[in-house]
Amino acid sequence: MQPQTRASQQLNPVSAPARSSWNVYWRLLRPHTLTASFVPVLIGSVFALPLKTFRVDLFCAMLLASILIQISTNIFNEYYDYIRGLDHAQSVGIAGSIVRDGLAPRKILAIAQYTLAASLLLGLYLCLNSSWWLLPVGLCCIAVGYLYSGGPFPISATPLGELVSGICMGLTIIVIAFFIQTGTVTANILLVSIPSSVLIGAILMANNIRDLEDDKNHGRKTLAILLKKNKATYFLAAMFISSYVWIIFLISVAVLPLWSLLAFVSLPKAVQAVRTFRQNTSPESMMPAMVATAQTNTIFGLCLALGLLLQYWFPQ
Repeated sequence: MQPQTRASQQLNPVSAPARSSWNVYWRLLRPHTLTASFVPVLIGSVFALPLKTFRVDLFCAMLLASILIQISTNIFNEYYDYIRGLDHAQSVGIAGSIVRDGLAPRKILAIAQYTLAASLLLGLYLCLNSSWWLLPVGLCCIAVGYLYSGGPFPISATPLGELVSGICMGLTIIVIAFFIQTGTVTANILLVSIPSSVLIGAILMANNIRDLEDDKNHGRKTLAILLKKNKATYFLAAMFISSYVWIIFLISVAVLPLWSLLAFVSLPKAVQAVRTFRQNTSPESMMPAMVATAQTNTIFGLCLALGLLLQYWFPQ
């Protein structure tokens, strides 16, 4: 469908009957992806436990703000993928609240804007209780959340998507979660943020491998398109390997406790993701690889946080 047709459909977006069930709105949030914002907050907060008195209110505000920013990013992505003709009734994946469920594009855009505004209010609370230096950082994260799929040159259509998402949703969130509890940023927290940042980038890489042909047909230049499927799959494998090797390195230099080896519980999911991508070619058959990649990030991050908690409770 041509872009001008998409624009004309904003008043009467789709022929499918509109559905107002909560299930439609729940899927619009893409809840299975939200661990990508929850896990970094948890890691940064748990790493701060031995250093200062822990403030639960700041943890909750940071957690909710991060989740809301990701939700708004997901919804903006839904809206702009529709406007640019990337989403259609046969699209593979959870997206499609407009093309399959009949939600009005303007309503979806409004939800994204309100969600983003709510995250900004929580950000102001964090600034009031920590430092106003967080404000420009938070505004940059909000801008990236919009520009990821919005604007004339969406980040998601470039080879920089994995890098930007990893930095903003991994490193930045982990460091802020640590900073609001301790009032400082250390070299160690920067080092600890690296593997989670890589795995968050891996989620986008997996998505782009699945959508490679469709993205190519729409003129996008993602890293997966530039590398082509086989090399992109090897690149994904390298991202997994580097995350596990980095954990071993941090343990060897006493930045992380030995308990952090629990993160290797996620290794079978990483192997499953790579194997599935190598053995399949259609978007439908590659969906399990995408799920396994997201599960790798979730299990890895939760086990890393658990390892830090065990060290806090049972210091060696």
